[in-house]
Amino acid sequence: MTKRRWQDIAIGLVVPVVAIGIWQLVVSRGWVNEHVLPSPLQVWRKWVAYLLPLQDFAAWHEANGGGRLAWMVSGELLTDAMGSLYRVFVGFLVGAALALPVGLAMGASRIAHAWLNPLFQLLRPIPPIAYIPMSMLWFGLGNPPAIFLIALGAFFPVLMNTIAGVRQVDGIYLRAARNLGASGTTMFLRVILPAAVPYILTGMRIGIGTAFIVVIVAEMIAVNNGLGFRISEAREYFLSDKIIAGMITIGILGLAIDVGMNKLNNYLLRWHRGLEH
Repeated sequence: MTKRRWQDIAIGLVVPVVAIGIWQLVVSRGWVNEHVLPSPLQVWRKWVAYLLPLQDFAAWHEANGGGRLAWMVSGELLTDAMGSLYRVFVGFLVGAALALPVGLAMGASRIAHAWLNPLFQLLRPIPPIAYIPMSMLWFGLGNPPAIFLIALGAFFPVLMNTIAGVRQVDGIYLRAARNLGASGTTMFLRVILPAAVPYILTGMRIGIGTAFIVVIVAEMIAVNNGLGFRISEAREYFLSDKIIAGMITIGILGLAIDVGMNKLNNYLLRWHRGLEH
């Protein structure tokens, strides 16, 4: 990692560190009720307790029969995080897999766009949360309704960006390909699709961010595990420190996913930025 990169990270940490310091000061001075807003130290202790296994190894091994590695990842935090991430990735893959071919068709074909655009423009403003009652009626409880809602949340960002990417291809490229005798299939695969990739990847980045938001809401209502469920459970018992610990975990995972998507975009778009060498 370069010196410039380390400097950027250090600068980026200044505001969070100052905010945590002010937070600790406000709580320690008694300016707010610690049951309503626990201190950062209290949240940290709860986060560690949330991360660690609930039982010692001997008791856990007797009850479950697993090894030490399985015991080390048996804490509520890791179990909930893995459950949430599973739903996010499955729902996102379903939504993106449906949105990509539809978006490519709508972007490339005026007829497909004329037929499908009114329906999607009607459905797009409806937030996925509004589908929660119907998803529970259709799919019951557990993963299916959550995955349906996540797929719905990821679908429209990918769809709209894919359409925009196909329709925004520079006309110079299209005319050049026609003059060179490119067929319709070649034109689509070698000109239109590569030119639309930056838009598609942007839609995927937005879509997976939306999926992560939707999964938390879905878990609060339709699922009996996951970070959203655990936050809702902590609210019922007025465990403010556990609520904030769960929120911080969501933020860390969301940041990690966004950074990963950004790095993937940069890698896949090296040719677009002239960095292939």
